[in-house]
Amino acid sequence: LLDVISPEKDTILPNTAGCFDADTAIRTCQLARELLDGHNLVKLEVLGDQETLYPNVTQTLIAAQKLIDDGFEVMVYTSDDPIVAKELASMGCVAIMPLGSLIGSGLGLLNPHNLSLIIENTKAHNIPVLVDAGVGAASDAAIAMELGCDGVLMNSAIAHASNPVLMAHAMKHAIWAGRASYLAGRMPKRKMAVPSSPQTGYFFQ
Repeated sequence: LLDVISPEKDTILPNTAGCFDADTAIRTCQLARELLDGHNLVKLEVLGDQETLYPNVTQTLIAAQKLIDDGFEVMVYTSDDPIVAKELASMGCVAIMPLGSLIGSGLGLLNPHNLSLIIENTKAHNIPVLVDAGVGAASDAAIAMELGCDGVLMNSAIAHASNPVLMAHAMKHAIWAGRASYLAGRMPKRKMAVPSSPQTGYFFQ
């Protein structure tokens, strides 16, 4: 890979996908740093099992702290638990990457409220929140951006689409639309109807 992609020209992001304990993930990052001549930016994933690929948050917290202490800049894949995300942000991770749902599932954002809490809890640390798994359609990406996420990481949603090129195009527009909607500020939700037309000046009242 390094014969084709130059670290001097492009940013290469080593990823510990496939690691199931903190020690293996840490060693993988250290090997990547040696190969990339001191490159410290890594994506940390410590998985819980083969079936769900759900993050093992206990091992993730251990690995993240040790990597940060060793000088790494850690972008971390985690659950949608806002307390865990807050802890990862507080210890110095440079990006929080909660799942929307299971990796490759295409189930979308199963708990948007938790994602909103994660976004709110990490504001003080001024680091990005990136939805890292579960996106299946352009609407999922738009919702993530409307919530205030800084970006969406995806692979399966495009790779497994019937028309990957068209889906990539749709995702681009969804990201733009969702971000614009967030910046515009949505109207408040109300329990009762609020008429949008004037309620005075009728002929018959």
